[in-house]
Amino acid sequence: MVSRRRSAGLLLYRRRGGDVEVLIAHPGGPLWARKDVGAWTIPKGLLEPDEEPEATARREFAEEIGSPAPTGPVIELGDVTQASGKVVAAFAVEGDIDTSTVVSNTFEMVWPPRSGKLQSFPEVDRAEWVDPETARVKLNPAQVAFVDRLLETLASPR
Repeated sequence: MVSRRRSAGLLLYRRRGGDVEVLIAHPGGPLWARKDVGAWTIPKGLLEPDEEPEATARREFAEEIGSPAPTGPVIELGDVTQASGKVVAAFAVEGDIDTSTVVSNTFEMVWPPRSGKLQSFPEVDRAEWVDPETARVKLNPAQVAFVDRLLETLASPR
């Protein structure tokens, strides 16, 4: 049996005058530099062995955004399977951060290709608060379901 790569992420949301905004992140590095539509993501990363998905989501948020994930009630948003085959579990939490303070961890890759030169790039080069309609355009297509599930949950009577 082939095991799929599993990731977990956190969809941070806030309310502005009755409207919901979500935090999305743009992947760093030269391969993503000129990509926008369908390229953005929720802060997420691979599960470590024996790590719970929510713990992974919180760890990855802190690594990619540079501040701890807000505490408070968590909404489970379920899983999606991206075109790559990667399964992503997501959780939503309400909070607010200043996107100008986002500082991501880094990764290394050979760049330019075949140059032998190892360079360091941020995993996330920027993050933005966007309305759900903008998120649906900018997010990886599979992750759009997380925004829709969040909105459905917030609209449901508790």
